[in-house]
Amino acid sequence: MKKTLSEIASFLDGSVSGDGGVVIEQIQGIDEAGPGDLTFVANPKYRKRMETTDASAILVAPGTACAGKTLLTVADPYAALGRLLDLYYPEEEETAGIHKDATIEAGADVSPEAVVYPGVHVCRGARVEKKAVLYPGVFIGRDASVGEASILYPGVTVYRRCRIGRRVVLHAGVVIGSDGFGFALPGRENRKIPQVGHVQIDDDVEIGANTTIDRGTLGRTWIQRGVKIDNLVQIAHNVVIGACSVIVAQVGISGSTQLGNGVMIGGQAGIVGHIRIGDHVMAAARAGIHKDVPAGQIVAGTPHMPHREWLKMEACLPKLPEMRAALAALQRRVAALEEKGTKEKPRKKSLENGTAS
Repeated sequence: MKKTLSEIASFLDGSVSGDGGVVIEQIQGIDEAGPGDLTFVANPKYRKRMETTDASAILVAPGTACAGKTLLTVADPYAALGRLLDLYYPEEEETAGIHKDATIEAGADVSPEAVVYPGVHVCRGARVEKKAVLYPGVFIGRDASVGEASILYPGVTVYRRCRIGRRVVLHAGVVIGSDGFGFALPGRENRKIPQVGHVQIDDDVEIGANTTIDRGTLGRTWIQRGVKIDNLVQIAHNVVIGACSVIVAQVGISGSTQLGNGVMIGGQAGIVGHIRIGDHVMAAARAGIHKDVPAGQIVAGTPHMPHREWLKMEACLPKLPEMRAALAALQRRVAALEEKGTKEKPRKKSLENGTAS
């Protein structure tokens, strides 16, 4: 695709500083870009590279300047980049139809406008709506449903009765509705508690590769509208994740925990069960969240604490060897002073009695 920078600026509601007639053929990263390419700077730490890039133009935020470079200024460069990538590199349209090597059990309802690849298995009572795409190796359990225009990549498993909304993206290896980890008399009999609930995933959710979401013991595990979940995340039974929350890779969320709307959880964080995390909470990577967190807080550390307190604590850690040595030296000095004071007491008493010790 070829467009002038002025045409792109009109598409993005941006403004050009420099040559608006330059033709843009590709979108590239700032280090790889060359003539005919548009690059972007969304993070201020990359601004120095603007001076050395060979890109024909640079997508930037308001207030950004770089002498001798053609700039396209937009309100949010990263969001604008997303629109441009959709424009320049559109996904290939899938051809509707059910492949002859897919297995559709009697009683399943699969729209003829869906795309069903070979090796897909859809069980009785399941429903797949129009424009849904099921790649090879997808399994849809009994009475489960997949909404309109959802995409299930290879190897996705949706267990019985689970509900997938519209425009949901499940990446390769995702498991929806596996049994929750529920056992009575743990460590003695490990008696399994039947997991008879389901998982509900609302519209516009995206879930990364090899993430697992357990079904409710009773009722539902609920992933609400617009949630984005990274790869390798474990979500236990009866968890609720509020709308538009973001969960980064390798997070583990224990059973019956509730996250509010717009919550952001950093990578490798762990969250205990049966707690509530308020709207718009942010948890740093590797945080250990052990109790309720009120709305709007930023927390970090294990166990979690306010982020500013954690920063102060972390700043002390590199100094601990030096502080330990200083403390040991002070202890030796105090001990020496105490010993000296003990020795001087008898001498002082002797002098008061008029005798020399």
